[in-house]
Amino acid sequence: MNIIQKALSQYGVKEQAGRKDNPQILTYFDEIGFDGAKLHDETAWCSAFVNWVAKTTNRPYSGKLNARSWLSIGVTTKEPLLGDVVVLWRESPSSWKGHVGFYVKETTRYVYILGGNQNNSVCIKAYPKNRVLSYKKLYKNG
Repeated sequence: MNIIQKALSQYGVKEQAGRKDNPQILTYFDEIGFDGAKLHDETAWCSAFVNWVAKTTNRPYSGKLNARSWLSIGVTTKEPLLGDVVVLWRESPSSWKGHVGFYVKETTRYVYILGGNQNNSVCIKAYPKNRVLSYKKLYKNG
């Protein structure tokens, strides 16, 4: 299964309201080495989702929960293709905060990203292109 097929297989997974957690989101944490039982689906999980997809499709992954950890993974590209990783800044370009997901397409002003923790779910969402820090290609391991 390629990276975009794997990510799309999770389309619609979303946080559960209240004290219950979506077990699939906790699985993203567990399978990349974090204890999902100690985390909740309200924990920022965009990077956990991208890590899970990358790991389960035999690609390099950051193993970290912060979105900007993806800046040091893969090969930087100026011409992203479907399934490449997109790293965005959040709050300000110099903040430690960010967002990460998979490239779907772009328009003049927006990049469309398939990612986790977008409106509290796995979905495709448009982000202003001026928030892009980097596009990354993830080649298969081995």
